[in-house]
Amino acid sequence: MIRKILVHGVLILAVWGVGCNRKPSLQFQGYVEGEFVQVATSEAGRLDRLTVAKGDRVETGALLFALDAVPEAAALRQAREQLATAEAQLRDILTGKRPQELEVIKAQLDQARAEAKKSVADRERDQAQFGSGGISKAQLDKSQAAADATSARVAELERQYEVARLPARDDQILAQQAQVAAARAAVEQAEWRLGQKTVMAPVAGRIFDTLYETGEWVAAGRPVVRLLSPDKVKIRFFVPETALGGLTVGQALRVHCDGSPDEISAEITYISTEAEYTPPVIYSNETRSKLVFMVEARPLNGANLHPGQPVAVGLRGNDHER
Repeated sequence: MIRKILVHGVLILAVWGVGCNRKPSLQFQGYVEGEFVQVATSEAGRLDRLTVAKGDRVETGALLFALDAVPEAAALRQAREQLATAEAQLRDILTGKRPQELEVIKAQLDQARAEAKKSVADRERDQAQFGSGGISKAQLDKSQAAADATSARVAELERQYEVARLPARDDQILAQQAQVAAARAAVEQAEWRLGQKTVMAPVAGRIFDTLYETGEWVAAGRPVVRLLSPDKVKIRFFVPETALGGLTVGQALRVHCDGSPDEISAEITYISTEAEYTPPVIYSNETRSKLVFMVEARPLNGANLHPGQPVAVGLRGNDHER
């Protein structure tokens, strides 16, 4: 009898232990939300091409749309011509006179040297004749002055030739270099503005919506395409205050949605620190007067979820009840 009582007691404790250790299933209502990429451009213009439609899947760098770019293309050509002019002027002041101008000065210098050589010979001859009384002192002075003038002319042309081969003054060079830099910056700005008229996909994803039609005027900064990247889809659900303590960021979840027999794995990425009285989408008499906290989770394994889709989020815990 005592043995039977002990056996029955062990069985009762075992059953009670199983009941205590069983984790009640927790399930919360929620919905799918997407963080859309509003693809726009900083430039205004007429929509010239729209290469995508709702539902299309695009890769990073794929062409989405293009605006009319005639004015920007003309501005770029003008900026490039101005840059070429400024660079040519800089090369000119760095190299001195043109070769043809140097040749003219060199020819004048050669002529002056020949005249100077002749003047020196005339002066030496007149000096010899003056010593023998053949010419007057005035004639000798005239020969000496001619020799001095031609010598000075040679020195002048030599200096001109040296200066003509030199670049411009430092201040002029610095000023022209600044002009070149400004023209190059204008080209870069024109290239950037032209590039803004053609917009590529910043990330891979699905085209959720297109907001303009071809031919319509698009204001600067207004989105033309709404793009949803797969990693920007999230699950938002609400838990009562009594269940909040058992949730942590990174915790695994099980998500169920209509039409999908398989559960979707997810993990918590954010837990709100502020309470709400009623979830913004889900209304019921049971939750109307209860404090709830918003929780966000990221679906795993490439789940095919759509923004606005209702879901049921499940988790298991020891100390929580519905």
